[in-house]
Order: sequence, then structure tokens, then C-alpha cells
Amino acid sequence: PGWLLSPAGRPYLGSILHKNQRRAFGLLERPALPPALAVPTATYKLFLAGRSGVGKTALVAWLGGSPAPPAHHETLGIEATTLFWPAKPRGSARPVLFQLHLWD
Repeated sequence: PGWLLSPAGRPYLGSILHKNQRRAFGLLERPALPPALAVPTATYKLFLAGRSGVGKTALVAWLGGSPAPPAHHETLGIEATTLFWPAKPRGSARPVLFQLHLWD
């Protein structure tokens, strides 16, 4: 669980942070890793649906490391957010970079 904060995980964490905040990536962007640290990417598209005002947009903001909107504003249409999450699965010697496309 603490792999990202270990010396082996710090370069991966540094690739997704900017000024100690999670960096926002566009749909076609990805973190820049040195060739020695290149890892496979697992891409997932997550569609969040539910009633108005239950916290879907706040959840996406929280996962992205940005503050949740202070007041409720209905999301018109679909907002797409791309997050990268490096992880080292148990039993694997190699990390994986998860690319999450969150559709709210």
C-alpha cells in the first residue's frame, strides 16, 4: 500500500504531480517517464451515473486532487476527466500505470 511513497515509487508519483498537486492531463496526454521506468498502461473508462446532487462531480474532483465545488451546480452533458494512477500489483515485480477516463 505504501509503494508510491517508497524510493522505488517516488519517480512514478513525481510524474503525475505538479507542485505537489495531481496534474491534470488531457485526453491525449500521458505522464513523461524516463525510458528506464517505462511501464505498461492499463486503460479504463468509468462512467458515473446517478441522481442529481449525490456527489458524482465531487468524487471525480477528489480523485483528481482538486477541491470539490463548494456549491451544487448541475453538470450539463458529460465532463471527461483523465487520471493516471501508478500502482504495483501484489505478486508482480513491475508497476502498472492505470489510465482512468472518468465520464461524469
